[in-house]
Amino acid sequence: MPREAPYLAVADVLRARILAEEWEIGARLPSRARLADEYGVGRNVVQRAVNRLIVDGLLEGRAGSGTYVRSPRERLRLVRSRHRERRSGPPRRADTRERGRADAWDADSRVRVPAPEGIAERLDIDPGDLCVTTRYEFLTGGQPVQLSESWEPLALTDGTAVVLPETGHLAGAGVVERMRSLGIVVETVVEIPRPARATRAQAHLLGISPGDLVLHIERTMYDTDRRPVETADMVIPDRYREVVYEFGVDRPVSSAPRG
Repeated sequence: MPREAPYLAVADVLRARILAEEWEIGARLPSRARLADEYGVGRNVVQRAVNRLIVDGLLEGRAGSGTYVRSPRERLRLVRSRHRERRSGPPRRADTRERGRADAWDADSRVRVPAPEGIAERLDIDPGDLCVTTRYEFLTGGQPVQLSESWEPLALTDGTAVVLPETGHLAGAGVVERMRSLGIVVETVVEIPRPARATRAQAHLLGISPGDLVLHIERTMYDTDRRPVETADMVIPDRYREVVYEFGVDRPVSSAPRG
């Protein structure tokens, strides 16, 4: 049987000591050097063990100060599911039905913004083509829980009543409903989740520390012709939310009885 990695063994011991309240909430852990001497391992092993416990939510690192025991967190479960939407009826002010969804948000839209190269590739347009971009800050109970930056080709909505996502008669209705009002049917949503670390700007908006674990979701919506109609980058802090994807299973077509 393979032997457990040394950093995992150290992480298990530290976890047990934290759960046994050997260090109180808010207490600073001993230095990496001291822990390395205590466990007879290298400092890099201790660092990996501590990073593991930071990801697990038991510890938090403070730049220039050290590592501290974090207060227990209640993570909001965010369920992303088109299957649930089809079962439950049309969405309410969102493109994907979610439990633990935001109850308020701030939005800032800009029109006629040239598409950067990466965004242009995702939208299948030329770099520099004009877009509408909207930055969102989502809140639950007054707590910032998610950031999002959305891009739409201006050619799709220019001169219409839905050019801005948060104004007009469909304000806040979401991409699907706004595009449907123009005769564009969104058929496919592709999401690519990736773990990441919060930038300083993201941390400031989310009330977390730079370098904290976040989930970055790259989402692109396609119409029935597989034309991208919107792409967005969502940033969700691991401290406050866990993201769950729910998928429906297609039922097999029953075969005709053999006679």
